[in-house]
Amino acid sequence: MDPAYLNMYDTLLQLPLFQGMGRDDLAQVVGHTRFEFFRHHCNEVVASEGERCLAMLFLIKGEVEASTTADDKRMVMGEKLSAPDILQPERIFGLTQRYTMTFEVTSEQCDILALGKGEVNRLLGDFEIFRTNFINIVSAQTQRLARIPWRTPPRSIREKIARFFINHCRYPAGEKMCRITMQTLASEIGESRLNVSRELHRLEKENLIQLTRERICIPHLENLFI
Repeated sequence: MDPAYLNMYDTLLQLPLFQGMGRDDLAQVVGHTRFEFFRHHCNEVVASEGERCLAMLFLIKGEVEASTTADDKRMVMGEKLSAPDILQPERIFGLTQRYTMTFEVTSEQCDILALGKGEVNRLLGDFEIFRTNFINIVSAQTQRLARIPWRTPPRSIREKIARFFINHCRYPAGEKMCRITMQTLASEIGESRLNVSRELHRLEKENLIQLTRERICIPHLENLFI
């Protein structure tokens, strides 16, 4: 069998939308689907916030930082994504078909596999597993967002800070970077700047966060609410 075919076959098996496909279906996908491959290097932007989503982008090698800027520009939240992953697959359809995040390469290089919207539509129609995986991804996001208003309100300042970061992230775990002033954070969670500053420095002493000027780095977000 052609080594290039085997490599493509193995690549697709790693991606969430193709997991569970049988060998025959994967062979048909590889043989009849137009994929495009792009290689990006450190600090290059793969896709920008506000850019039209014309293709489904799969991160198949490397790491990117996905960052979102608040409408008032007072905060930027960034989080690391590692291969294999999909870059906002829900944005290829729906009311607003534009990225809400900027994806910038943080590793030496990263490889992107792109699947045009026409090809996505065809795969959704032809392969039940692909369609089910896509629906599951979008449904999981919708269900998570629907639960946010019904969570038990945070009681302490620490819980408020943790909840703020969780609510502004794609995944409630892993490394996060937030560019925000203490005053803005205090306003967002309804606390005084002094109390927020004290709690942030406590978290830093416990090695749960790292503080620099107008920047909060969280190595493992899940540790904030253990």
